[in-house]
Amino acid sequence: MKTLRFVLLCSMAMVLLPVQTVQAEPGDYGFWKTLSNLFYPESANDPVTFSETQGMYPLQQKVAGFNDGFNPGNYDNWQKVDVPLSSGAMCGNGSPFKFFVYRVPDTNNTVFYFEGGGACWDYASCSGQAGIRGARNPNGIPDNYVQNINLLDFQNSANLGTAAASPIIYTHHPYNQFKTGEWNIVYVPYCTGDIYVGDKTVVYEDPAGQNEDLVWHHNGLRNVQAVTSWVKNNLKKPTQMAVTGCSAGSIGALLNYSKLRGHFESSYGYLVDDSGPLYDAPLTSTDNERYPSLPLHREVLSSWTMFSPSGNPADENPINMLREITPGFDTNRLASLYGGLSAKFPSDRLGITHFLADGNFSSYSYERFYDDIQNEPDANEKLNKLRAKWQQDTADNLIPQLAATGNWSYYFPMYRDFNESHCTTVLDFRYGEIEELGLSLYDFMNNVVNYRGGAPIRAVETDNSSDFINNHDWFYDLVEGLL
Repeated sequence: MKTLRFVLLCSMAMVLLPVQTVQAEPGDYGFWKTLSNLFYPESANDPVTFSETQGMYPLQQKVAGFNDGFNPGNYDNWQKVDVPLSSGAMCGNGSPFKFFVYRVPDTNNTVFYFEGGGACWDYASCSGQAGIRGARNPNGIPDNYVQNINLLDFQNSANLGTAAASPIIYTHHPYNQFKTGEWNIVYVPYCTGDIYVGDKTVVYEDPAGQNEDLVWHHNGLRNVQAVTSWVKNNLKKPTQMAVTGCSAGSIGALLNYSKLRGHFESSYGYLVDDSGPLYDAPLTSTDNERYPSLPLHREVLSSWTMFSPSGNPADENPINMLREITPGFDTNRLASLYGGLSAKFPSDRLGITHFLADGNFSSYSYERFYDDIQNEPDANEKLNKLRAKWQQDTADNLIPQLAATGNWSYYFPMYRDFNESHCTTVLDFRYGEIEELGLSLYDFMNNVVNYRGGAPIRAVETDNSSDFINNHDWFYDLVEGLL
């Protein structure tokens, strides 16, 4: 019905209005091409090649006879896409993996959005007992999972967490629009607890001995490969491609950018890493004081991958794959990926942002690994200790990595009274300003997702008080109450 109304309006426009020939941005279509797409949806023009089916974590060519459920002409609606079992994709509990696509007729520009939602590396966090501090979707992905992404289309309270996603993918956001919300959107759900980089099946035992062992598939990387294969085989190659996410999704976007971007070779590429930093922490070091994220890096690599610093570099695992495809990436220093991506894609726009007072990702990073934090009885003091390490890591073990490149932007405001001050782009772009520099979050986003180029924006807030005043409203209370 929506498409029919659009066709009728277009027919009237042909009579009443002159034809517009100027495209808004590269990848956007004019009137006639958009109208044609409504009747004859574009097909893929860059499907998976034979060479892409070879090597570590290969893509998959289209499987004849498999019904993925996708309707190419169903524009302006979220569609569920199923993937074949032969792709190797699955959720942590072994249930089928699926993802979601929102297709539009007036552009080929595409944003890949990696869903956030914690991480897990033990029985409690992978089974769902740990709540938000554990794995998202431990029971798999419902078919109607994205029904609430657009709050104006709200249907019920199920899966409401997706409704707080971002103006980046919130089509027609009521008060914080951003251009990628009008692009084709590929929404990658999170159900493996491994920041989209895992490739290992683990048996987690119930420490209480009351429940059966949990067989958990840290299968995130193969899921991303299945998504990549499908998009190449079914949609037109985007002229502009953005890869982003929040929290676990943003570090998943970071870790998958090299391979994803390499397969598409779009004219313009953008990466927005929102609150998923990869801090420098040499795996051969023993200096946890200097590198606070070192225990976390060791734990997750051992839980989610078969990688070992002393292992064979030819073995198939996610870290060796990154080294193979990203010159300059040092497997001993995961944060070397920033320089590696900059060198591999020098014309791309790369950006990272997070709040310096983040109380969520900092908890994942340090709380379980430092006794003085884990055993701190005072909640405010615990949060202060988390923030101290987070800010140390940002200043000493992140910014120098970014500053050494030519095309990484960074934007670090202090605090927002919503979602534990976690994710600057979640729900909306408000209260992400750095007043002392006269900057807003829109300045950062428009700097990164910008085909015209320009110098990277690099901003860090030093004011420790202004952000804690008047940066909250009733709508935040409502959303947090529902979540």
